[in-house]
Amino acid sequence: MPQISLYVDNETLQKVEHAAKLENKSISKWVSSKLKYSLQNNLPDEWLNLFGSLKDDSFIEQPEISIKHDAKREKL
Repeated sequence: MPQISLYVDNETLQKVEHAAKLENKSISKWVSSKLKYSLQNNLPDEWLNLFGSLKDDSFIEQPEISIKHDAKREKL
């Protein structure tokens, strides 16, 4: 299996060691799992910026439904 060398500051190393210990993993397995997750086909970091960017009158907040349309419930 290929190996990678990483250079991190002491504070980062301590955080990695602590996180790996919390997950009962070696540092190598912990870092490997985080790298695999970050390289998955997830939504891009900027996708949240799209919220509210579309100007369309059909995208409106619906009025709140009256409670009178709620189902009858047993009183406790």
